[in-house]
Amino acid sequence: MAQARAEGVVERVARTGELVMVGGADQAPLLSWNAQGQPEGYGVVVGERIAAELSQAVGRPVRLRVEVLKDPALLGERIASGQAALACGVPFSWERDMTLDYSLPIALSGLRLMAPAGKLDGSPASLAGRRIGVVQDSLADTELRGMQPAARPIGFPSLKAAVAALGKGQVDGVIGDSILLASLARAWTGPALALTPEEPYERYASACVLPENDSAFRNLVNLAIARLLQGYVDGEANSVATINRYVGPGSTLNIPVVLIRAYYESVLLGLEALRPLPVAPAGARPAP
Repeated sequence: MAQARAEGVVERVARTGELVMVGGADQAPLLSWNAQGQPEGYGVVVGERIAAELSQAVGRPVRLRVEVLKDPALLGERIASGQAALACGVPFSWERDMTLDYSLPIALSGLRLMAPAGKLDGSPASLAGRRIGVVQDSLADTELRGMQPAARPIGFPSLKAAVAALGKGQVDGVIGDSILLASLARAWTGPALALTPEEPYERYASACVLPENDSAFRNLVNLAIARLLQGYVDGEANSVATINRYVGPGSTLNIPVVLIRAYYESVLLGLEALRPLPVAPAGARPAP
């Protein structure tokens, strides 16, 4: 562990040929595990692009290895100690920014309430005296306590566990990340659930979190993310297909292409456009 702290991520990847990402056991569509036990999701797509960028930088193949983090509270410790290099799809918080660094944003989300349809309207007043499931020590937990002190927060280790408790009637609703809740709602087979309010309690960008003050690694991470987003905006087939699979048309979120493009364009504002140069014909001489 001392060696991991002494060297930067780029140096460690050059030595080991491995990039370690951590994430929750089930955070679809950001990170989940298929029937073969392989990680998949939008966050994994971003991680694989970062590994490819590192491969070019260090001159050797780099494999992305994804580890399950059973306790979300350990995320910062794992990255700061060098046991992992990044986690993707993490909401920005000032507290976390004190010990870790954030990449360019990869998604826009917010906090909303999921409850049986017609039971709660999502207003702060409707939450008074209600048992509301939240992930322990999360942004949702803090937001709920601030906007409705009379609510009864019930902490869970994961959003999936909170939604399972909702199905059993142990809580009246669940507040959490809109993207993750929408994915869980689409997979729900019980009575109809509704996401409220129309406008989230709070909007935020999600990004990748990295070790603090490792600019060499952060530069490559941002370059990989910018290439991916630019590829989608430009209609590059692989970027469009991989992103749409998890968040675009036909996915559990079913976000229209026009909205994805608009958000990516806003992230890319102020950055140099990353477009591949045309391949010169064989034997062609460069212009003077």
